Amino acid sequence: MKKFVVAGIAAFAIAATLYFIFGRTKKSEVQYTEVQVQRTDLRLTVTSTGTVTPEGRIEMKPPVPGRIDSVGVREGQKVRRGQIIAWMSSTERAALLDSARAVSNEEYKRFQEYYKATPIVAPVSGTIILRSVEPGQTVASADVLLVISDRLQVVAKVDETDIARVKPGIAVEVVLDAYPQETIAAKVSNIAFEAKTVNNVTAYDVEILPTKQPDYMRSGMTANVTFVLKQREDVLTVPVAAIQFKKESPFVLVRDKQGKAAETAVEIGESDGSNTEIISGLDEQSKVLIAKIQMPGAGKGSNPFMPARGGRSGGGGSGKSRAH
Repeated sequence: MKKFVVAGIAAFAIAATLYFIFGRTKKSEVQYTEVQVQRTDLRLTVTSTGTVTPEGRIEMKPPVPGRIDSVGVREGQKVRRGQIIAWMSSTERAALLDSARAVSNEEYKRFQEYYKATPIVAPVSGTIILRSVEPGQTVASADVLLVISDRLQVVAKVDETDIARVKPGIAVEVVLDAYPQETIAAKVSNIAFEAKTVNNVTAYDVEILPTKQPDYMRSGMTANVTFVLKQREDVLTVPVAAIQFKKESPFVLVRDKQGKAAETAVEIGESDGSNTEIISGLDEQSKVLIAKIQMPGAGKGSNPFMPARGGRSGGGGSGKSRAH
């Protein structure tokens, strides 16, 4: 009895193996989607995000402790190098003027002439991006009165896998989150030599300078950055999925005169990940085929080792199936 059981199990195992080897390797039924060759512009890009920061941020501090007499600039105002932007009194001058004012206006004016106020001069030409003092405010030597930026830049973080393709001088498109409809033309000015690792992601800081800084651009704004690595205009393209290779030689499938799929060798150029440039082998009237693979018998329960499903047949009666 045991011999019959063992023999039955062995026969079942052999049958199952033969099914999975031969029953599941039937020839695929191939269907194709026909796609027209397109003439379009092709751009190779790398995208990232960044923050608007001053390229040169200069903090202006008082030369001596004292009191601010007047401030002649506001945030956002442009100044030139050597321009007097504020006046202040030293602690000693402020004390003398306060004492003279208590005596009389004439005495106050006389002391003003004897003890001149100290000018605060812009060290560079640029834009006032921070004003932190008002007239009458007492300040120490370490206090920041004003901050000047010579110009604004965008600092973007580029992943180490993409940094080799980003070069100084390449064109960049910048879109600020605050102004999503506006695109700012810019260029890469500098790439950091030292990487920064955040959450196990290694990236490099890339500095980007706008070709023309718009008035609405502000320090601290978030920017979406597109690095234009290469740009091909008015070229023939096909979807990446249409390109196949045989011994490293690219080809596409087209319909022959009998309507069957036939290989056509092509020369390819740049690719943006979605479309590939066709240099030769096709023209604007060409159509390429992209295969869709479908296995026959899918969902038909063709496994002979699975129990059959369906209605019971009655003696001489007609069987009806019920929808579940």
